[in-house]
Amino acid sequence: MSEHRFWGGTIRKLWPTESDKFRDHLLRLDKETRRLRFAHGVSDSFVADYADRMSDMGGIVYGYFVDGEMRAAAELRKLGDVWGHEAEAAFSVERSYQDAGIGTELMGRVIRSARNRGIHHLYMSCLAENGKMQAVARKHDADLRFEYGEVIGEIVPSDASYFSFLAEAMEDRVGYMMAVLDLQSRIAKAA
Repeated sequence: MSEHRFWGGTIRKLWPTESDKFRDHLLRLDKETRRLRFAHGVSDSFVADYADRMSDMGGIVYGYFVDGEMRAAAELRKLGDVWGHEAEAAFSVERSYQDAGIGTELMGRVIRSARNRGIHHLYMSCLAENGKMQAVARKHDADLRFEYGEVIGEIVPSDASYFSFLAEAMEDRVGYMMAVLDLQSRIAKAA
């Protein structure tokens, strides 16, 4: 199924023109969730700058949307200037949407995207106290190791297949249509 609905929301890839949705989501994170996401406290200006550079960094962001608002995100970021054999994954879920499996579902999309880009080592880094992120990593068979107060998770995606490429392409097509419909809705409300 190309459109996925979970808990009244939809998961889709963000387009480069939607960095504002990513920014707004990150700004809505409560203080503790934001600290766990970035491994330390960060200011609103840091978050805004980080989100604005989303497309400059060449990463892929999946979002979980409810009524046009992004409530969770998962990121796939290349390590270096081009997609190589290694990449980094991160995710964030707003407090009222946590513990519903959304992070796990988002990470599945990131892993498939990594697989389709030839990534052989996908890394996740989190504070040792971030049990929720570690639980999501374990669900995706990550190898976890503790280093200097942080937990490093490594996931080795299987090789891409025709079906993994097709699934991502189908979801992208539906996601694009949903983004266009969302934009039309916002324009109509503003008029």
